[in-house]
Amino acid sequence: MGIFSSIKDAIFGKDEPAKKAPPAAQPGTAPAGKPAPQTGNAWADAPVVERQSIDTVDVENHLDSMPGADRLNWRTSIVDLLKLINVDSDFASRKALATELGRADYEGSAEDNVWLHKRTMRELAAHGGKVPPEYLD
Repeated sequence: MGIFSSIKDAIFGKDEPAKKAPPAAQPGTAPAGKPAPQTGNAWADAPVVERQSIDTVDVENHLDSMPGADRLNWRTSIVDLLKLINVDSDFASRKALATELGRADYEGSAEDNVWLHKRTMRELAAHGGKVPPEYLD
């Protein structure tokens, strides 16, 4: 599991069985409580399974509600963001995160950390999080 997955899990929560899409029905079977179709083409008769939607997480409100949010500058600091969600914030972890997010030349400078924070917020938004625009620019 990568660093970004740890961040996403800490903010969105780990996938719970109720949030996952239901398993696809086997050919020739029907959902519980319904009789199995009796035609000759089991694949054509298999029920269509739709993916369940996952509620959008308001990232800012969720992070603000976490213990320690009032003491950490998570809105602009990648180190404080990682500390808040109990993900290792050392250089090696930040470098690994930067590499995951497409930047192999991460050196830990202030500019690198600003980029990493904004890129992390963009990824959270891309994965369904509601992130205020000022954290994305």
